[in-house]
Amino acid sequence: MGKIRRGWIQDGIDLYLKRLPGLAISELRDSNPDKEADAIRAALRPDETLIALMEQGDTLASVPFAQRLEQFGNQRLAFVIGGADGLTAELKAQAQWRLSLSPMTFPHELARLMLVEQLFRAQAIVQGSPYHRA
Repeated sequence: MGKIRRGWIQDGIDLYLKRLPGLAISELRDSNPDKEADAIRAALRPDETLIALMEQGDTLASVPFAQRLEQFGNQRLAFVIGGADGLTAELKAQAQWRLSLSPMTFPHELARLMLVEQLFRAQAIVQGSPYHRA
């Protein structure tokens, strides 16, 4: 939900988007949680697996995160970051996986940057790239 307003965050996201050519980001207009949930449901494709990012979700280190992503195989994944008031309970319940980037709360812009970096890192882990040093 929402647009990226800080240039340095957009620069970081653009860097990882170049490294992840199959990744697409859809920005939806932020509003109230019910309207946001409707917009998210309307934007989801029938073949996409919904993954809700939320504070109460699973918190994983990078290697287990990469392993979990591998379990989805070639499924299309839709990671959803809510607006300032978070996601509705109904949307959270619809999610195939509820994920937390951290027990801390972050602005959606920063959460988006952190997520795309972790997706790139997960790909590097799976491919055995030296990017991830554990």
